[in-house]
Amino acid sequence: MSSDKPVPTSGRKAMKYRAAECRNCGHPLELTDRYCSYCSQMNTTKSLALKDFFGEFIGSIITYDSRFRYTLKDLLFRPGVITRNYVNGQRLKYANPFRFYLSVSIVYFILQGLISTFTGNNQLIDNISSNNTPDIHLTTPDAESGEAVSEKDSLKKDSIKAKRNNLSKLDSILGARNIRVNTKELDSIMAENDVNLNEVDIDSLVRETSILNLIRGKKEKSYTLIPESSLDTLSFAERNFKRFMLYRDFYRTTEISNPVVALDSMGHANNSFNRWAYGKNKSIERIENNPGEFFQYLIEKTPFFLFFFTPIYALFFWLIYSAKKYTYMEHMIFIFHIFSFVFLAGIICLIPDSFIRGGEDNVVFSAVLVLLGPIYFYKALRNFYQQNRLITIIKFIFLNWIFWIGASVAALLFFAVTAAMY
Repeated sequence: MSSDKPVPTSGRKAMKYRAAECRNCGHPLELTDRYCSYCSQMNTTKSLALKDFFGEFIGSIITYDSRFRYTLKDLLFRPGVITRNYVNGQRLKYANPFRFYLSVSIVYFILQGLISTFTGNNQLIDNISSNNTPDIHLTTPDAESGEAVSEKDSLKKDSIKAKRNNLSKLDSILGARNIRVNTKELDSIMAENDVNLNEVDIDSLVRETSILNLIRGKKEKSYTLIPESSLDTLSFAERNFKRFMLYRDFYRTTEISNPVVALDSMGHANNSFNRWAYGKNKSIERIENNPGEFFQYLIEKTPFFLFFFTPIYALFFWLIYSAKKYTYMEHMIFIFHIFSFVFLAGIICLIPDSFIRGGEDNVVFSAVLVLLGPIYFYKALRNFYQQNRLITIIKFIFLNWIFWIGASVAALLFFAVTAAMY
């Protein structure tokens, strides 16, 4: 890599500092070579001064920024062109598509989390969690403490006390009839049947046999013990389905949480798989008690879901564009650029969305995906694969259809695996 452009006589690129061998990789050099043709390091023997150090530091930032700038510009405004340029050899001009995708997706979720933290809004998760939040919060001031209590707070406390007393009395009556139910479940059952425990007459309530029968029915849990020898005679899918259902029924009926004790009680083998299968009952209970937390956990894995779904989706590109002679990996690069655009659009829309109802509905981002997403995907197909409009439209429709079907199936599997690891 030589040049006729004059260089300062005292700079690190000066001829008097040139060497016949690269100090980084040992590759033979000519004195006219300013950089190593093998590793691109500067050909110089001059000691590194403070000015030189900061000069190289700033230069590396400018180089990185230029790659980042070109990647952003072409990804946003030249759909498909960035992939074509990258595939055709312009590698140093753009950021690595796989690394860029992971970076931009992680940045999106970090920013989304920060905005949700500062605004205090996360509508979907809040709505899910609110369905599992107890109605009773025993944090009202104590009247005996002498503190001033507003009329509203006083009424609220009296209502809570009446509800708590009635729950306790009803629990005692049910216990005498061998119907075991905890306060939270009892409160939920009463709410489902429009029974206001703040005002209800317990003595009249116990005469409502329909309510008691409902409670009795909800609490009567049972299981049918299936010996492991019988399970072994079934097919793989049926065997494991029945095993999980048995363990779930046994857990709900006996409330035994220790897998070793439970397996010994059922006469099942105390192996690692059975312990894991029975232990999943705790995970299911966690999801039931706090689905919002599980949903957040699932959402955070979305970039990795798309990352592992991409090779499957790329297979269909490889099949329908086989005549274009692109390699399988080049189709994957195209898909990663499409997914990167989605997360980039999400990052750009975070700010305007945060001003619209506190970012609860992602109105702007949703509008971009619905209105501009299909146009961007179509233009990307046209610019990268360079086929006529009719063929591109047909393949556009087919690939969208494949995406939604494939993504749905993959998402179900991903959900199952995520729940199993939760």
